[in-house]
Amino acid sequence: MSARPEAGGDSDEPLGPDAGAARDERGDTEDERLRRPLPEQVRARVVEYGSDVLGGMPASELPPLLRRVAKFEPRRRARLAGPQIAAQLETDGAFRERVAVRVDQVWPELAEGLRSGVVPPAADPVAVAACAYLLRPPGWAEIIEGVHTELERQTSAKEADEAAEALDAVRRQLEEAKRGHQADLERLRGQVREQRSEISELRRKVHTERQRAKAATAGAERALAETADRESESATQVSALESENRRLRSRLAEAEAQVENARRAVRAGRNADEARLRVLLDVLVEASHGLRRELALPTSLASPADHVAEAAREQRRVPLGGLPDDDPGLLEHLLTVPRVHLLVDGYNVTKTGYGTLPLADQRTRLLTSLEGLASRTKAEITCVFDGADVDTPPVIAQPRRVRVLFSAPGQTADELIVRLVRAEPPGRPIAVVTSDREIVTAVRSVGARAVPSTIFLRRLEGHG
Repeated sequence: MSARPEAGGDSDEPLGPDAGAARDERGDTEDERLRRPLPEQVRARVVEYGSDVLGGMPASELPPLLRRVAKFEPRRRARLAGPQIAAQLETDGAFRERVAVRVDQVWPELAEGLRSGVVPPAADPVAVAACAYLLRPPGWAEIIEGVHTELERQTSAKEADEAAEALDAVRRQLEEAKRGHQADLERLRGQVREQRSEISELRRKVHTERQRAKAATAGAERALAETADRESESATQVSALESENRRLRSRLAEAEAQVENARRAVRAGRNADEARLRVLLDVLVEASHGLRRELALPTSLASPADHVAEAAREQRRVPLGGLPDDDPGLLEHLLTVPRVHLLVDGYNVTKTGYGTLPLADQRTRLLTSLEGLASRTKAEITCVFDGADVDTPPVIAQPRRVRVLFSAPGQTADELIVRLVRAEPPGRPIAVVTSDREIVTAVRSVGARAVPSTIFLRRLEGHG
């Protein structure tokens, strides 16, 4: 690492072998300035690099503004003092040079390519821009501007793809609406035809009813005339009917007395019949008990709880056994199971395979490998990272075929993985990639298969 220059010194040469930071402090590269601020993704990556280096600096060399957060965890430093770290990297050449040395150790090929003026074509654009900003090779501002343009182009392309997908969806909805409108139109036309025929039928019925009403009116008039004639006859008949009514009432009283006598006789006979029937039922019950003992028949049938237990056994999760945990072909076997869901414990895998990289680079490398695996196998893949001490998840490029989740504040990635396993319906096969014994025990208890991180990394490196 190059020596740190003294503030306000009059030396014409930088104190260390890396002259980029010294030239920046003296203003020798005044023409190499950014025309616009760093892209947000590049700024976040630079702040994360600075946060990683800040924790390893001696207390005497810490910038005064950053001494308060130097003892914090790296991600917490980046979250709480991100603007201060970015401003210190912009104005403090010595601090930027120290971070550049760390970047040079992590990405030696990329740093060498930037110094020689060759940008690796397959490198992550965000990592290239962050390294160029910290190393300050010749033309670094143009490199960052090119990355800025490339990120804008990717964003525009993504927005264009989303707009095209939205346009296709609108077109499909329009076609469906047209077909539905045509079907509704045909249905309404049929209803109109039916209603027209019904109206014609109703008109015919109304004409018929009018004729009947006229005939009924004439009949009513004739009836009124006849009624007037018969009222006089009715008056004479009323007296005769009253005398007949009194005679019938006396006969009705006699009949009711006879009916009551008949009812009492019926009740007496019915009580005798019921007694005989009860004796017959007792005989039949005793005979059935004797026949059951003679034939040794069971005393009861299967209960409803037996059927529920059988249904519960049928709904158990599909097992994913067959191969031991250390078998190299375990992951390949699991990915061939129909509708398998692969859950990946992100930081457990990255710290097992490449834990020396910064966290942002670990995530990028793992998600790139998972994207390729999802493209080849068409399996559903969910990658879970621990974000319990982060208010907002880090800014990352969201893969198209891999679901990326960060645990909420107050929740660990282990709890989120177990929650995802339990959320799956019974019968669906689930595999969890982790070497954490607590997660392995928890997911096995709910029917999921655990895959060691080393087996998973060996599979990714074999197809990388």
